[in-house]
Amino acid sequence: MWIWKLGRSSGGDPSAIAQQARRYGIETVIVKGSNARRRWAQFSPSLVSGLKAAGLHVCAYQFVYGVHPLGEANVGVRLARIGADCLLIDAEGAYEGRYWQAQAYLRRLRRRLGPDYPLALAGFPYVHYHPGFPYSVFLGPGGAQLNVPQVYWRAIGTSVDRALAITYRYNPVYGRPILPLGQVYQNPPSRQIRRFRLLSAAYGARGVSWWDWQETNNREWRAISAPLIFNLLAPPPRYPALKRGARGDLVVWAQQHLRAAGFPVTVNGVFGARMQNAVLGFQASVALPLAGRIGPRTWQALLPRGPARISWSRRGKARVTAATAGRSAPLSASLPAVRNELGRHRR
Repeated sequence: MWIWKLGRSSGGDPSAIAQQARRYGIETVIVKGSNARRRWAQFSPSLVSGLKAAGLHVCAYQFVYGVHPLGEANVGVRLARIGADCLLIDAEGAYEGRYWQAQAYLRRLRRRLGPDYPLALAGFPYVHYHPGFPYSVFLGPGGAQLNVPQVYWRAIGTSVDRALAITYRYNPVYGRPILPLGQVYQNPPSRQIRRFRLLSAAYGARGVSWWDWQETNNREWRAISAPLIFNLLAPPPRYPALKRGARGDLVVWAQQHLRAAGFPVTVNGVFGARMQNAVLGFQASVALPLAGRIGPRTWQALLPRGPARISWSRRGKARVTAATAGRSAPLSASLPAVRNELGRHRR
């Protein structure tokens, strides 16, 4: 369960939080620890030690903007050293287009916390709505080990089934385990909360979390812990389709994999003629039909190759490379979001 404002969550009392968590089967609490470079005092050593003494895992989350990525990383390091078992990165619209900044932020975290410290991205669930968002950095080499998309079906204005179907069509190509973040704000019916739990398990999620403690009523607490029979069949895997003219981070990700497979395309987020030729060459090399576009079979052959590492450079100090032509972001980073499916959700 996520905790936004500690004082509004069981009064901020660690004993009361732990008692409520035990009653409803909550194993981990994720407490807001910072906004940009400003650490929130509520994530304190006494809170962490009190919750851990009661048997809870305690993680921190920070809302990041990318204006001062190294400063944001420094605060993340501080949260980890206070005792956070993991750090969740709440990166949303402010981070669209900021590839170099995302890479600088993650490199600082990894340099100071090590390669194995658990990081998770909690971002937009509809990848195709956000062509300029650096998913390929946050979930790429040296990035977060977990993907926690905010699947707020009522905020999006759709059903649980459709929200998860779209999330699981686009996110799995990034290769990180997906732990969907569901909603208990906006008073969703209990049947929707139970459906979210069942379907997430069917898609293979090893757990889910909920936004957020202070907005959860008794009916919703019961719904997130009600006994269920997890017997839904796994939906068939789906993949995003890419063809000439496509633009966005999904194209960036495909280009990184083509480079790893030995086809030196420029990683610019634009599916042009040269990328089409590279796709044709790759398909020929693995005995696939020469379609010149990327569908399920091509993704399945391409993804095991892993992505080539890309170094985005600070603008003005660019080091020209064959992969990026020395840019701080791919050309597609300037593309606007189709829409913000999460609306005016507060963090």
